[in-house]
Order: sequence, then C-alpha cells, then structure tokens
Amino acid sequence: MKQIGRLRSLLFAPAVRPDFVAKLAKRGADAVVLDCEDATPANAKAEGRANSRRLAPALAAAGCQVMVRVNGQLTEWFVDDIREGLTADLVTVVVPKIETLAGLDAVGTALAAAGFSDLGVMAGIETALGVADARILLAHPLVVAGYFGAEDFIADMGGMRTDGNQEVIFARSTVALAGRLAGVPVLDQVVTDFRNGDRFGREAAEARALGYSGKLCIHPGQVAIANDAFVPTADELDRAQRLLTAYQAASSAGVAAIDFEGQMVDEPLAAQARRIIALATP
Repeated sequence: MKQIGRLRSLLFAPAVRPDFVAKLAKRGADAVVLDCEDATPANAKAEGRANSRRLAPALAAAGCQVMVRVNGQLTEWFVDDIREGLTADLVTVVVPKIETLAGLDAVGTALAAAGFSDLGVMAGIETALGVADARILLAHPLVVAGYFGAEDFIADMGGMRTDGNQEVIFARSTVALAGRLAGVPVLDQVVTDFRNGDRFGREAAEARALGYSGKLCIHPGQVAIANDAFVPTADELDRAQRLLTAYQAASSAGVAAIDFEGQMVDEPLAAQARRIIALATP
C-alpha cells in the first residue's frame, strides 16, 4: 500500500474545472483532491473522470500528493470512476459515504480489477451509520486515512448545522477516536463559509484539540490557516521541550510527578509534550 505524507490541509477542486486544477500545485496544500463527486454535476461525470486521469500526472510531477474523490460505491458512476478516473500517480483514492465493511470490500475488488491494488482508501465517514460504525470501518486494511463530513452527516440525521458545531461534537469526537484506534490519520469537516477565516481557524483549533491530523479545504484561502493550525507554535514547542527536560531529570532521580511552572506534571502530560514535539517534525 502506498504511504501518505503529512495531511494538515487537503484542498479540493472540481474535476470539471481544469483552470482550478492547474493552480493546485501552487496553493501550498499538503495534498490535493480532484473531486468527481459533489463538485462534479451528474451530467458531467465522464468529463470529470477524464480530466482527473489527464491532469493528475502533471500535479504529481509538480510534487503534489494527488488524490481523486470518486462517487460513492453504491452510485451508478462508481465503477466507471475507478476504471477510467484513476492513474498510477495517485497516493490514494477518496471514497465518500463509507458505511459498511462489505462496501469497503467491494471498493477493494474494484480497485484490484482496475489494476490499482496498491492504492489505499481515504474513507469518508459522513452518515449516521458511518459514524456509528467508524471504529470498524477505519480499521479495515484497505483504509489508510479518513475524514468526517459534517454536512452530509447532518443531512442524513435530519438536523441543522450551526456555527457552534454543537450538533456534530459527538460525531466529530467519535471519528477522531476511531481514527486513533485504527492508527490512521483523520481530517476534519469542511467550512462552507469559505470567506470566514476566523471560523475556519477556530474549527481547526478545535479539530487539533480533538486529535485530528488536518482539515478539509474547499478554498485556497483556507490552506495556510490549516497548515499553521496543525503544527505547534514556537511557544508550545519551547514549553514542551522544557517540560520534558525537567520531567526526564526528575524521572532519573526517581520522582514520578513534578511541579512545572505551577502545573502538576506526570507521564500523561509528558506524553502530550512528546506529541507536540513530534507534530513539529514534517
């Protein structure tokens, strides 16, 4: 299975907009997605997959981690997307609305039949059933990453989206936990109000606090915010290093808990500091 690099920002572009796709390599995203699903209308699916197949090699040659989001496994377009929309240059294929292990098995069968057996799946967890079974779905051997899709989830639930995200906090947390247990990176929901940088930054901070690795981006202006949000600040890194130095000295002296700048520090907080230092490494 191909390895995926850092995923702080995942920038989507409609596969039917070659002018948008041509600019992706200069946007600074950790990975880019040619979207044959939601961003490609039903009457242009063939055009979208043809564009993906034609344009992905150039993006990969420019140094991008390139993915294609196909239509869902149960749609009429899925098989043709796999057969005609993928190339060997991709790092993974994004499959939306994953709900069952049988569905993932069918994706694996389709990939193998098309000659892409080395291509893993980024699984979209964006329905009620998908969230409920996220732990077993993300643990499937075909899955190399996942994302939480709030808009589709709330549509499936019959709920309403709010700026505060209270209606998705359980689902967001569930998917983050499932990714941690499966050992795969998961990315947080889109912000459809793409001109609202403050909201995007707030959601990115929430996502990092929940354990997400990065965030889905639907506009180039969101990329830099995501890239900054999912790495430690200089102050965070400095404090983590000082905390570990003090903690390690105390541990060597047989002390299991210390007072560090007014905070009681033991192994769980030391583990958090190690995580902060690890996040600073590309």
